[in-house]
This record gives sequence, structure tokens and C-alpha cells, in this order.
Amino acid sequence: MPVKKSVSIEKLLDNAKVKGVTDNINREVIERRESIPPKCGVFLKDYTMLNEDLDYNFDIGKEATKSLPKIIKNKVQKVIGIDSPDESFKKEYCKRRNIGLVFSGGPAPGGHNVIAGLYDAAKKANQNSKIYGFLLGPDGIIENEAVELTDDIVDTYRNLGGFGMIKTGRTKIDTDEKMALSRETCKQLELDAIVIVGGDDSNTNAAFLAQEMFEDGIQVIGVPKTIDGDIQVRDADGQVLCAISFGFHTAARSFANSIGNLCTDSGSDVKYWHICKVMGRVASHLALEVALQTHANITLIGEDLADYKDKERIKRAEKENTVDYTAYGMTLRHLSRLICNGIVRRAAVGKNHGVIVIPEGVLEFINEIQVFIIKLSTIIAEYNRSHDTNFHSHFPLRKDKLNYLRGLARRSREDESFTVWNTRDDDLFNVIPAFFQEGLLTERDSHGNFQFSQVETDKIIMGLVKDYLNILKEKGVYKIGIKKSYYKKALQKEELDPDSFGPVIFKNYIDADFLLVKPSIVSIKTLKKALVRECIIDKDEKIPVSIENIYKKSVPNFKTQTHFYGYDGRGNDPTRFDCNYTYNLGLTVFSLIANKATGQMAAIKNLDLDFSKWEPVGIPIAPLMHLEERKGKLALVLEKSIVDINSNSFRIVKALREKWLAAEPGEDNYRRPGPIRFTGKSEEDRPITLELNAI
Repeated sequence: MPVKKSVSIEKLLDNAKVKGVTDNINREVIERRESIPPKCGVFLKDYTMLNEDLDYNFDIGKEATKSLPKIIKNKVQKVIGIDSPDESFKKEYCKRRNIGLVFSGGPAPGGHNVIAGLYDAAKKANQNSKIYGFLLGPDGIIENEAVELTDDIVDTYRNLGGFGMIKTGRTKIDTDEKMALSRETCKQLELDAIVIVGGDDSNTNAAFLAQEMFEDGIQVIGVPKTIDGDIQVRDADGQVLCAISFGFHTAARSFANSIGNLCTDSGSDVKYWHICKVMGRVASHLALEVALQTHANITLIGEDLADYKDKERIKRAEKENTVDYTAYGMTLRHLSRLICNGIVRRAAVGKNHGVIVIPEGVLEFINEIQVFIIKLSTIIAEYNRSHDTNFHSHFPLRKDKLNYLRGLARRSREDESFTVWNTRDDDLFNVIPAFFQEGLLTERDSHGNFQFSQVETDKIIMGLVKDYLNILKEKGVYKIGIKKSYYKKALQKEELDPDSFGPVIFKNYIDADFLLVKPSIVSIKTLKKALVRECIIDKDEKIPVSIENIYKKSVPNFKTQTHFYGYDGRGNDPTRFDCNYTYNLGLTVFSLIANKATGQMAAIKNLDLDFSKWEPVGIPIAPLMHLEERKGKLALVLEKSIVDINSNSFRIVKALREKWLAAEPGEDNYRRPGPIRFTGKSEEDRPITLELNAI
């Protein structure tokens, strides 16, 4: 056989095929870059104008009226397309503008298309307009670090994920000094408008910037971005103005693809329970969408747990003419019991495997945990206000923090008016596992929020589940069902009579397809005792090999694999839905700027309907803001939206839980969502939750 002569590495690297397959740019990226998303009908006109829509009403808080007087009276503005306005309108619409845009907070797929839509619209109106991208988030505004965007820069990132074009950051412009520096940046760049692309805190920041820069004539427009899907805007009458923030669909589809693969793996290898924690600190929208996309066996929805009522305990209390307040709201202990129930029921039909989806913020909906979070956040905030040092710097070790809390508990015994941390709190806290104590005492984020992503939520819940499963195993309740036909075949091979052994070993031998070993048989020793007692074998006789093997197969070994889905999803290239959504958001931003709006959030109505029915609007931010506790103090913020347990999407998931648990003989009901497809006709055109809620 001839020896193939090796080629030098230099020649290999210079080979055209090698260069092609190892290049940073593949065909998918090229196709994405070249694609221009469709425009909403109004943007097919040469010009757009704004009409105030007075059909929407908001419950406006006193503090918002007091703090944001210049933009509090803003109304919902509907974008209208026009072909032939008068010359004065054309002149104003097409004048040269300088516009700055900043990404704020975590990345979300589609952000680059917001820039592309704004850039295309601004350049179409006036080629001399300039779009500046502030680098590394709001710090770029404060420090005047910006880049003028060009065709080459924008075209490089069209329809691609991440915020790589200008990066992002989490700084807030929340002090007089930062505001003054931001003003100076606007002055130096001669900005007409600033666009803030971000979540609830970022759009809150946009409202305050619009208020502060109103007299300077600098417009400020917000754009709703968060993969959590917790920016959803309704008016006081429940009318939907913004059904979901951009990036949500892509993240959910990305997670669903991976979790769908685990469903396939679980049903193939049949030995693991895959525990999948998905992002969603405050709301469970992602978990709900993933449930609809994959039909995972068990999906926890935090908002459902908060609404939980233990009917048995309520009835028991009513009989005793008392009220059991602990029956209202889910406890960690009871949650673990509910999960165990599903696991045990699946095992009974031979399925000691499956997939569980847990939102990362599920603990926020557990009453006992929420009490600890509120109390500890208050204690930490009060300590930081009263001392020159930070709580976590002063008490770096867990034992130091626990000693401080113990001192507060002693104080509560001496001073009845001191109730923030009492002896009962201290006792309950000290029986919590050490790693969970560490999590509850972890440093809050820059907004003063408890960092659920830093807590191993899945580890906490599944630790309790494993403990209780061991108890059920000892009681003989947790067993793997043995298929009757398999049992009979195994015994017949050893020339034993299945019908003689069956009623002795199994509790449901007569009428079941899957046989369950009796609860009293929990070991080889108790198995032999049962066989001897019924005179199936003699005392000195060994258990038949087939019987011993059948018993061993009935003994469950609960094995888990844990997974976290967050950063991978938010870095995904956007779905077609998010590409179209964000590009039209960018076009909406320009329409708002060209028509002199400020303090508005760009949005698209009717996202739950066909693209032809999408309606671009400007939503007033100030009327949406209400007081909320942040860092131990009340502050004006944009309220987050949680899962509505009365919505179609949740009610359908709830109704299908039993089917998806599949605790019965036969195949599981998994759905294969598949990967995100930018091309082809099989890609869904909107999130399933929106599709269901539109019915």
C-alpha cells in the first residue's frame, strides 16, 4: 500500500478548502447578514406620523406624577404611515440628526436588529444623520466612549445574536454627577436623542433621563429587552400594548432544543432524571414556554406555587373550627413531596427516569423563603446605611454573618419592638443546609435584588426530594414496576410457575400490566421470609435466581443530571420572530424620534397575531412606574410582569400536566422542538404562549 506523502502545514493552511471550512464566517452567518426583515405595513410608506390613542388608561401613582412631571401626561402614540405630507413636515422629518444608542443589562437576541432598523430608517430620511453606539453600556454615555456606526459595522451584525457590536454594561445613571457627565456627552456629540435598549430598570432609567433632559431638547426613547419575558405592558383595563420583550422567543427556543434533547436521552438511556434550571428570576415565563415546547414530565411554575392551597389541611382546620394559615402558600417540604409523587408514580410503570424543568426564581414564590429574603435584605440594607463598611466586607465568612444574626435574635428577646429578626427566625435559619444559608446571605445585585442565579435552586429542591425518596424506599412505596410479560418469561426460563410466585411477591399481580413488589418486601431478607412463609421455598433453600433478579430490578436507584440554561440562550442567534420584531422596533424608534416624542417606549402591538396585524406604537413609560422596595428603600420602577395563572397558556399547561407526566404504561408525550431554523418553512412564527393567549 503506497504511503501518502504529508503536506506541509503552511501549504495546508493556504489551501482554499481549509480556509473555507475554518473561516469565522459560515454560510448561516452570510445568509443571516444578507437577509432584510419584512417591515410592518406603516413602514412601507415614505413617512410616518404619530396619533395619540386615547383608548388606553393608566393608574398613575402620586410619586410618578411628582418625580416625572414633564412626561407623566404622555399618551400611547400609534404610528401611522403617510405618503405625501406637507413640506414643513417633510423638512422636520428628514432633517439631519445625531442619535445615540446604548445597550443596558444582559444581552438578548435581536439587539443588533434594533440598531439596524434605526440606522436604516435614519439614513433613509437623511444620509447625513449619524448614529452613535455607546460602548460598554451606560458607562459609554457617562465617559463619552462611543463609535459612529457605519454601513460596514451594521451590516456585519444584522440578524446575529449578542451585543457584540457595541457591548453592554449594567451601570445606572442615577446620581447628579452621572447625569451631568451624560449631559456633557450629549452636548459634545450634539445629540438629538438617546435610545436605551434594556429591561425594566433600564427603561426606568430612560424615564428619568427623559425628565432630566427635557429642557435640553434631547429626546429619550426606551426599547423593551429581556429574555425573561417579564416586560409586558397592559393598561389599567388589561388591554395588551406589549405582549413580550424581545429575546424571549429565542432564549426559550434555545433552551427547549437542549431540554428536548434531554427528553430524548432520558427515554433512551432510561436511568437519569434530568433536572433543568432555566433563567427567570422573578417570573416563570421561560419555564412555561419550555413546557409547551418540550412537554417535559414535570415543570414548576412559581406563580402557581404562590397561589397554592393545601385543601386537606384547610378541611382539617375547618373541622376543628380553626384557620391553618400555613395551608395557604407552598412550602419547600410540600413542594418536594409533590415532585416525589410524580417520580414514584412514573417508577411504578417502569419509568424511573424523566425531565424536570425548574425556573431559577422558583424559591421566590415559596412563602418561608420569601420571608427570609425580605428580612435578610432589610438587615443587610440597614447595616450598609448605618455603617461605613459593607455588610459582606465586614462579615466575609458565613460564621461571622450567623453570629451577627444571633446577636439580633438576642436583641429581640430584650427589646419587644425589635421584630426584624427574632429567636424563631434564627432557629429556623440554622437548620437550613449550610450551602443554602450561604445563598440566602449572598451579596445582592446592583439593583438590590436577591441573586437567585447564585443559589443552587435545583440542588436545594432535589436534596429534599432525594431525602424523601429514601424514606419512601424504606417504606416500600418507591418501587420500579416490572412488566408482567417480562416477569413470566424470566421465570419460565428457569422452569418456575409465575402464578405461584406472583401473588406472594407482588401486590397487584392479578390485574396489572406492571407489577409492584409488596411494600413489606424491602430487602432480599424480607423477600425470602415472604417466600418461606407461603411455603414457596424451604427455609434452607436459596431464592431462585430469576426471582432475586426480578426483585433487584424493582429496587430504584434515583440518579440525576443537573443542567442550567441561561447564558447560552441569551447568546443565541435570534429566531425569525425576534429578527422581525427587533428590526421593526428599530424602525419604530426612529418614527418616535422623527415625530418629537420623548419618554416613550417603542413597542409592537399584536405580537400574538400574524405579522400582517402588527402595529408599532409608543408607550408612555412614566405612567407605568410605581413604588417598589429596592435596596431596603422605596423607589420608582417599572413593574415586572409575572405569569398570569388565568391565561390560556398556563391553564392549558396545567390541564396537560397529567398527560405529560405520563405515569402510565406506554410512550412519553415528549415534543421535539428542534433547533432554531432561520431558513425553511418549519420555524414557528411566534412563541407558543402568545399563540395560545390569542385564542
